[in-house]
Amino acid sequence: MTSPPHTLKAFDQEQNELRALIRRMGAHAEAALRGALACLLEADGEGAALIVERDHQLDALETEAETLVVQIIARRAPMADDLRDLIAAHKIAGIVERIGDYAKNIAKRVAMLEHGAEALPTSLLPEMGRVAAELVHDALEAFIARDAALAAQVCASDRVVDDYYDTMLRTLLTYMMENPQNIGAATHLLFVARNIERIGDHATNVAEMVYFAATGERLGDRPRGKDGMHF
Repeated sequence: MTSPPHTLKAFDQEQNELRALIRRMGAHAEAALRGALACLLEADGEGAALIVERDHQLDALETEAETLVVQIIARRAPMADDLRDLIAAHKIAGIVERIGDYAKNIAKRVAMLEHGAEALPTSLLPEMGRVAAELVHDALEAFIARDAALAAQVCASDRVVDDYYDTMLRTLLTYMMENPQNIGAATHLLFVARNIERIGDHATNVAEMVYFAATGERLGDRPRGKDGMHF
């Protein structure tokens, strides 16, 4: 037996509310990443401190999203495609919150690098961060639109961030070996690059969930790290 029209309409409204909430989370995380990198390059300690302070807003949005998912499942008892969407939304909210944590971690490094990164290569970081932020944006747009093709495109593009990370790793290791005085600041920059690389991985995890929710099929398996996330 199908649900009465008013129930279906209410369900659609709740799903739209959930998608809008997760889009807000994505926008917050994306802005935090872009802002943290800008503060790093400009040695803006005050701006970085604000990004760290505002992270609690993303935590609150995650709680709101997860609560809404539970309420929708309890009220509507969804099946098949709808249930896959809701489970994906619940997981995606948690991943986006972690992306915000990575951005916060980058912002925390600004104070440690204010007077130590001048001689180090930072030119790749803005482009690496831009690509990672776009992956986050596109993965969440794929979720909003249930766009399996866009989700697959995000997964294919993650390699670009990985390549940037590999280049940064090799370059910074060279700087450390050539001058031991660079080790401290270079280590902080490696941490920043690693956080950006992990953001790209998490965007890909979102995209894989979107693809499965939209199609019922999984993209090809990729190796996983110790935390269970894909590399």
